[in-house]
Amino acid sequence: MTISTRGAGKAPAVLVLEDGRSFRGRAYGAVGETFGEAVFSTGMTGYQETLTDPSYHRQVVVMTAPHVGNTGVNDEDPESARIWVSGYVVRDPARVPSNWRSRRTLDQELAQQGVVGISGIDTRALTRHLRERGAMRVGIFSGNAVQDEGVLLAKVRQAPEMSGADLAAEVATKEAYVVPAVGTKKFTVAAIDLGIKGMTPHRMAERGIEVHVLPATATLEDVYAVEPDGVFFSNGPGDPSTADHPVSVMRGVLERKTPLFGICFGNQILGRSLGFGTYKLKYGHRGINQPVQDRTTGKVEVTAHNHGFAVDAPLDKVSDTEFGRAEVSHVCLNDQVVEGLQLLDQPAFSVQYHPEAAAGPHDAAYLFDRFVTLMEGQRA
Repeated sequence: MTISTRGAGKAPAVLVLEDGRSFRGRAYGAVGETFGEAVFSTGMTGYQETLTDPSYHRQVVVMTAPHVGNTGVNDEDPESARIWVSGYVVRDPARVPSNWRSRRTLDQELAQQGVVGISGIDTRALTRHLRERGAMRVGIFSGNAVQDEGVLLAKVRQAPEMSGADLAAEVATKEAYVVPAVGTKKFTVAAIDLGIKGMTPHRMAERGIEVHVLPATATLEDVYAVEPDGVFFSNGPGDPSTADHPVSVMRGVLERKTPLFGICFGNQILGRSLGFGTYKLKYGHRGINQPVQDRTTGKVEVTAHNHGFAVDAPLDKVSDTEFGRAEVSHVCLNDQVVEGLQLLDQPAFSVQYHPEAAAGPHDAAYLFDRFVTLMEGQRA
């Protein structure tokens, strides 16, 4: 990636997909070139949380909402210490942000952090193309990086694919840290950081949980060194088929029957730990308006998603696994993709979406209470 932070608003830009289709617009954010997997997000709000979600590492995010940047950028809402998307695509960026918390424009923030973007293109046409053809590699080129499209297409096709990508350790913390419980401490949880968002340990801390956030490379011995009442596996980027180390650690937790909760990447790791396969979705689920049914209650929730892979588990039966009976607990109502798993003979469950959802919706916040209930039951 080569970048410059000058003159972004005036520079010409072109987006080139690996199948040869291209879109011309204007530079947004930094000027230069960048590569990643083209995906689209259907959320109308929460762009700051999206940009700073480590699960978007090495992805170029296309916003389906036409107007982006209306509330600027503040210093309170980031989910991590930096922007993780490798590129950003918007139709009509705000000219002047309007919000009492705004400290700078989104364009300025992208440029400051070296994120190459493009604006002024038909994002509806691009989204329809990705729905029909599937998520694919893409490059954004602006300023002096704009060349003959044949040359740019060759560069895009040389970029690494998301299938087979092992990325969790690239975004996870290198050193363990503790998020203290809010109020009286009730439980201790070891949280494996595979790309954790800041709101996740906060949601647990609100429930009296002291959260020990551990690196993705943490061993089973590291996990039990904090004497946890429960173990949590976070969201994260990349292909779950590469996550052999987290799967090994989770299997150790399951053998000890410690209460376990996983979200997103953690759901895929639970699936693998139970003997299910995983596969890449055609274009994934990304946004804050995805309908999911909790099959244990029948309730339908509006949920926040960011996943391009899913667990291949049967929807119509209870499965026998090495760790007891397991079933699909949640399912996406748009396409019947597995959105949650639970064990019936020990305290372990997971969901594919984001119950912490700082930008909303908050329909699934009860899942943290369900985790607390499991730990209370184990202690009793």
